[in-house]
Amino acid sequence: MMSMKEAGKPVSFVEDCAVPLEHLADYTDRLTAIFEAHGTRGTWYAHASEGCLHVRPVLNVKLESDVKTMRAIAEEAFAMVREYKGSHSGEHGDGIVRSEFHEAMFGPRIVGAFREVKTAFDPSNLLNPGKIVDPPKMDDRTLMRYPPGYAGEEFETIFDWSSWPGSAGGFQGAVEMCNNNGACRKSAGAVMCPSYRATRNERDVTRGRANTLRLAISGQLGPDALHSDEMAETLKLCVSCKACRRECPTGVDMAKMKAEVLYQRGQRSGFSAKDRLIAHLPRTAPLAARMGGVLGLRDRIGGFARLSEKLFGFSARRSLPTFRRDFFRDAEGDVAKPAGVAGAPAAASDKPGVVLFADTFGRWFDPQTLRAAVKVLGAAGYAVETARPLSGTRPLCCGRTYVASGMADRAKAEVERTIAALLPHVRVGKLIVGLEPSCLLTLRDEFPALVPGKEAEELAAAALLFEEFLAREIKAGRLALPLSPLGRKAYLHGHCHQKAFGAMPAVEAALRLIPDIDLVTIESSCCGMAGAFGYDAETIDVSLAMGELSLLPAVRAAPADALIVADGTSCRHQIHDGAQRHAVHVAEVLAGALASGDG
Repeated sequence: MMSMKEAGKPVSFVEDCAVPLEHLADYTDRLTAIFEAHGTRGTWYAHASEGCLHVRPVLNVKLESDVKTMRAIAEEAFAMVREYKGSHSGEHGDGIVRSEFHEAMFGPRIVGAFREVKTAFDPSNLLNPGKIVDPPKMDDRTLMRYPPGYAGEEFETIFDWSSWPGSAGGFQGAVEMCNNNGACRKSAGAVMCPSYRATRNERDVTRGRANTLRLAISGQLGPDALHSDEMAETLKLCVSCKACRRECPTGVDMAKMKAEVLYQRGQRSGFSAKDRLIAHLPRTAPLAARMGGVLGLRDRIGGFARLSEKLFGFSARRSLPTFRRDFFRDAEGDVAKPAGVAGAPAAASDKPGVVLFADTFGRWFDPQTLRAAVKVLGAAGYAVETARPLSGTRPLCCGRTYVASGMADRAKAEVERTIAALLPHVRVGKLIVGLEPSCLLTLRDEFPALVPGKEAEELAAAALLFEEFLAREIKAGRLALPLSPLGRKAYLHGHCHQKAFGAMPAVEAALRLIPDIDLVTIESSCCGMAGAFGYDAETIDVSLAMGELSLLPAVRAAPADALIVADGTSCRHQIHDGAQRHAVHVAEVLAGALASGDG
């Protein structure tokens, strides 16, 4: 209900009415008729057994006509509630929207008593003025978030926001999805919002960022606020975990909004050396791999780390990933004829072909994860091939580093190249399988937003994480792997994007293929590494604080011989630096459990 993307939204002003239970059916019928008479409809939920239904008429309160409709509905609904001897505030507070109607509900004598109490305890009227007594009109638009003259700034966006209404191609409507419900302020369970959990600052929560964006694009923070240093500071601690797109009741997608703002700011102000180093990582990685020994001196010789912090902003307290000379080569992923490990089924015609999307991080930093996935898929009887570009030798790239650095236009070019290379595989029934959640899930999320259309949607529908593919094949009855027990406990940490896209059950299902596995899923928010965020000298303290909220203490408490499983390369790095434990990808766990014994 709250996630409706149209201009009209369910508005809370008669939502707290309660009537005696014997009148509830009549009340709902009559209230529905009131809505229909005013040309709208309502959303309904909550406590029918108590006679209290949270009812929200759908209105566009940017329009003067709908504000007048709001008042008319309120007057008619509250009169009906009084007729049934009910209350217009059955569960929540009165606030501005209902305080105006107290005299009709309670009578002037009772309201006068309210005023006397208020005056006795607060003679200067400092505490929550205008509520309960002496309230303003509930339809005074100067008090609303959309005052008279409210309008959003027009600008050309890089992402597609057309699913929402408003200026900037719908960006305004996407920002305005935040209705201040505050679900992002929770301190435990799920993921949202990890930066707020670390800082406890309203600025660093999804709601605070969304409100700042809304004020900026509507001109209420002065000219050019969207590109300002203050806006950059507001968004700096957002780790783009994407939890809000799943956990926020209204589906606010702050990660994508941040990417849009970074792009807009970059077009105006340019990029730092650090931004460029991170963004162009997929292109510079081959050279870096050849220089791996030299680059590794940064973490081994005193003073080099401090120099890298001074020159590029990479914290001296953080180790950098190692570019591997034994990086993953495309030919390693080509398994046209699976080897047929003892006890495993041979390749069958009913099994889908797998196109392995070798991400930048796996290819250059953690090639063992890709090799493990190839081994497992081959042992299960699947034909595998590595995704390759249509021309040239430069590996395909999801564009994640460009998106994160504000260069979404460069990401768009990578998206178009990748779609062109992968779509022919998709159209013959093959599935695109990847290991790094932040990369593979870019195919499902940012690809259709950067290059909207049928082709991107086709590719998105065929793109699966390694564990999602295994879970899919388990459900279809096509997967059999000769796995041996581990003989030790396994602790699983989920990547934020796995959680945001509902992939954690698939990870657990894949691990439970191992006989007698003792699996513990760590209840954790974001690990705090979040790609480049954890390397930045300006944000490393918050990065470590996020890790210390739950993940790192849980890993330290795990038995010394326990497996620590984390599919995200950033998560594994945070665990290494913060808890001095080696974490592995689920593909490595399964490869190690293969009955052949050579994993």
